[in-house]
Amino acid sequence: MSGAKSRKSEKDTAELTALQAALGAEHAAVYGYGVVGGLIGEARRSEAQAAYDAHRARRDELARAVRALGGTPVAAAAGYALPFPVSDPDAAVRLAAELEERVAGVYSDLVRAAAGERRRTGAEGLREAAVRAVRWRGGSVPFPGLAERAGSASATPTA
Repeated sequence: MSGAKSRKSEKDTAELTALQAALGAEHAAVYGYGVVGGLIGEARRSEAQAAYDAHRARRDELARAVRALGGTPVAAAAGYALPFPVSDPDAAVRLAAELEERVAGVYSDLVRAAAGERRRTGAEGLREAAVRAVRWRGGSVPFPGLAERAGSASATPTA
């Protein structure tokens, strides 16, 4: 019986760690979309606003899931290092695609670590981020969220 409890505890710990990582990625995405929104062209401003709102909603959902597992949600940082200089609308579009790719990577980790409803949440987050990345990038990758399979250099959770 104690072996079963130990496995459940390890699974809960892995799931909580993955939830916290996804929450951290959502904090970074919300920050990043603040930068995107300030520089994006008028034609794509509503798309950036919709992505910002979606990441805020996911962030709040993940914070509730962390609390449900008995954890304290990770707080957002005061600022995040951007992966490259963002000074014009073209760079803002590239940043939005990069944010979505990184979020997708973290959600793929949540899918691997979770079960049931939380796994479904991870899969939905991965799908949504992958679709937004395609829209921003203008093309898709073979395995969204799996940098090692897609040939992408980065799937880290911070912006």
